[in-house]
Amino acid sequence: MKAIDIQDGELVWADVADPTPGPGEILIRNEATAVNRADLVQRAGGYPPPPGASPILGLECAGEVTAVGEGVSSFTAGDRVCALLAGGGYAEQVVVPAGQARRIPGSLSAAEAASLPEVYATAWLNLFMEARLEVGERVLIHAGASGVGTAGIQLCRAFGNPVWVTAGSVSKVDRCIELGAAGGHDRHAGSLRDQVEGWTDGAGFDVILDPVGAAYLSDNLRAMALEGRLLLIGLMGGAKAELELGLVLMKRLRVIGSTLRARSVAAKSAVMDQLEARVWPKLADGSIKPVIEAEFPITQAADAHALIAGNDTFGKVVLTF
Repeated sequence: MKAIDIQDGELVWADVADPTPGPGEILIRNEATAVNRADLVQRAGGYPPPPGASPILGLECAGEVTAVGEGVSSFTAGDRVCALLAGGGYAEQVVVPAGQARRIPGSLSAAEAASLPEVYATAWLNLFMEARLEVGERVLIHAGASGVGTAGIQLCRAFGNPVWVTAGSVSKVDRCIELGAAGGHDRHAGSLRDQVEGWTDGAGFDVILDPVGAAYLSDNLRAMALEGRLLLIGLMGGAKAELELGLVLMKRLRVIGSTLRARSVAAKSAVMDQLEARVWPKLADGSIKPVIEAEFPITQAADAHALIAGNDTFGKVVLTF
């Protein structure tokens, strides 16, 4: 089969070995995948795949099941699915544990379906499983225009949680508000501290979802409500910062570090179970919609990476086969 191979930092459409499904796995003829910022970091050598995972880029895909491994009864050849991957999405064929795949909801296209698994799994895992978000609690999502951000906004809107965002421009904030956010802050306009009191009636945020890290830590702690939960899912703004322990103690805060890719098959399957039960029906009826900035053919993966690196996207960038 053909796949994108990393050769001296460049993305090359090359011949690679065909994958074969093992016990508990399915083989998918790939029709679409999506670009995640983790792909750019892996390409640069900073994010190796977990042990046993495919070294090929790509954390999600959508297509048709062509074979199933021993013990798989949940899928048969011909089923149209999307899947959460530990790697391998930038290839014509993909092997994945059956528990990490789900039938494509509603009448979504392969490109739309491929934009879902990684960002919705990340947003759901952190907001509703790790933070145990309750109806009515206030949420702040940093990088609201990202794939995870646009997914998180729609989940909060759908499940009864007022949500605010930070984003890289006023126009991005406006688009987040159109998607369901109650308000937002252009991160280039300085600290958001002055707005938190007005947004939350002085109470602060119950949950903050943050892919930035060190650069936002101080503002995050001060913006949190009593017994607030900070979900740290990335380090785009640095890995080291001073922690104001007095705030953590007095507010009874929780800082939760969370990654998805290296979790067990059982853990990822549990997330996909909840998405299928709670989110897939809303995708099927259109109350939650995929947000796609652009589509590229897989052979133009380098152009898709450049678009992501430019920080001007809103939602997902998809690669089609």
